[in-house]
Amino acid sequence: MPDLPSIGRWLIIGGLGLAAVGGLIVLASRAGIQLGRLPGDIRIQTGGVTCLVPIATTIVLSIVLTIVLNIILRLLSK
Repeated sequence: MPDLPSIGRWLIIGGLGLAAVGGLIVLASRAGIQLGRLPGDIRIQTGGVTCLVPIATTIVLSIVLTIVLNIILRLLSK
């Protein structure tokens, strides 16, 4: 079982990662990139209820994150 300081470090790293992702989303929206409004995203509005299924956004984010993680892992393995 891991000790408490290492769990604390992982929680801090995870929190900083989430903050970085949030900052990137804010910067993307200011740059005019509307995540969730790409062609291929399904949006159903009925009365006061909106259902959003971001299929295209999920695919784009998956590809981008895969490329970024591969680059990071290749740089760290050298």
